[in-house]
Amino acid sequence: MLHLIWVLIIGAVIGIIAGAITSRKLPLGWVGNILAGLIGSWLGEKIFGSWGPHVAGMAIFPSIIGAIILVAIVSFFIGLRKKD
Repeated sequence: MLHLIWVLIIGAVIGIIAGAITSRKLPLGWVGNILAGLIGSWLGEKIFGSWGPHVAGMAIFPSIIGAIILVAIVSFFIGLRKKD
């Protein structure tokens, strides 16, 4: 149970960092940050491997890079939807 809490906290932090780097806000607030962090972590580790320091089972640097990619893609599609 404690591991799950750490995973959610680290996922939220990774999502916040990705949002700050890209200067974009995610929908759903904290839930969006947690989802971006968790999905971005999975994506980053699949694309870039599992290198660097690990916290709560997530490689920090590939996770942040993956979350940045995810935030950029989601923001792009949300921006397209708002223009219509």
